[in-house]
Amino acid sequence: MAEQETIVIDGRKATDVIRTIMGVGGLVSLVIGVLILINPVQSGAVMMKFVAIIFAIYMTVTGLVFLGSMIFSKTMSGWRRVGNAVLGLLYLIAGIIVFGNLGATAAVLTAVLSIFIGVLWIFEGIMSFAAARESKSKTWSIIYGIVSIIAGIVLIVTPLAAAVTLWLLVGISMAIMGVVQIVRAFTLKPAK
Repeated sequence: MAEQETIVIDGRKATDVIRTIMGVGGLVSLVIGVLILINPVQSGAVMMKFVAIIFAIYMTVTGLVFLGSMIFSKTMSGWRRVGNAVLGLLYLIAGIIVFGNLGATAAVLTAVLSIFIGVLWIFEGIMSFAAARESKSKTWSIIYGIVSIIAGIVLIVTPLAAAVTLWLLVGISMAIMGVVQIVRAFTLKPAK
């Protein structure tokens, strides 16, 4: 009998832990989503600056690694040593330039990412047309292809505005998922 009570108590503790994790995760998602929705341009700029900082750190560290391998390697000689020196300096200079221009780098990264997604969506639309021949739902495949190509063209033509729109969708999704997660946390029933 005592063993069954222990299992029930452990089940309730596990449910409480899961409920707490779900509630906190939902609250964090809701707060981030609301912050994005309050000011999507500013929050997107902050996020892309964060990505630019990571990019700058990567380039700086990579440059230092190439230079370090050129300096400290005992087996490297000739053009390989020169190549590592040149690559190291180029990476280091690029990292310094990015650190000095985080805002511009963030804008360029945003535009490149939007254009890249746009190209992917255009190809996805083309693939949908190709798959329509063998699909049982040809109409939906064609509709999907048209929507995908139009969305891809919009992303390519207006990458920064499209990036803000995508960021808004992320904010809306996070806010909704946060609310749902919080409701799930409050309605989770302990194991029997």
